[in-house]
Amino acid sequence: MSATREKDGRPGKPSGKESQPLIIAKTPAEEQRLKLERLMRNPDKPAPIPDRPKEWNPRAPPEFVRDVMGSSAGAGSGEFHVYRHLRRREYQRQDFLDKMTEKQKMDLDYLDKVSDNQQAADERTAKRRKKREKLKHKKLMAKKAKQEANNVDDSEKSSSSGEEDDQEREADDDAEAPSFVMGKR
Repeated sequence: MSATREKDGRPGKPSGKESQPLIIAKTPAEEQRLKLERLMRNPDKPAPIPDRPKEWNPRAPPEFVRDVMGSSAGAGSGEFHVYRHLRRREYQRQDFLDKMTEKQKMDLDYLDKVSDNQQAADERTAKRRKKREKLKHKKLMAKKAKQEANNVDDSEKSSSSGEEDDQEREADDDAEAPSFVMGKR
């Protein structure tokens, strides 16, 4: 025997891949596990993703139907079957069109509902934003009032005889002070 002969007995073939034992899946979960293991053996290889199946469309109605007498008197024995098949196809086509119309209506209803929900969410967000900004403004006004009160106390202590300072301060302080201060009890 030569040195190139491997375990499987084929000469000249190096065993790059070990032969895998045949495993028969007994459950769907085991089958899925085996498929995943096979895919993960070579992660560089692209996984096969099947295309989405095309939606069934009925055949277009015939432009002109010749000599179909239907089940009326005088029709031959084969004419009734032709009539019956045409009638069945037409009923299928009408059912398909009805279902498509219903589906389109449901899609439009869904889109309307989504837009209504989005609009309601935007309104709630705007209302909450307005409330936050109002609170922020109140806090800012309270902070300014507190700083002005501290400045007034400091300036009264430093310049008790400065009437000119009082006139300048009154000219600068045209803004109304808030009627309440947050955080004080």
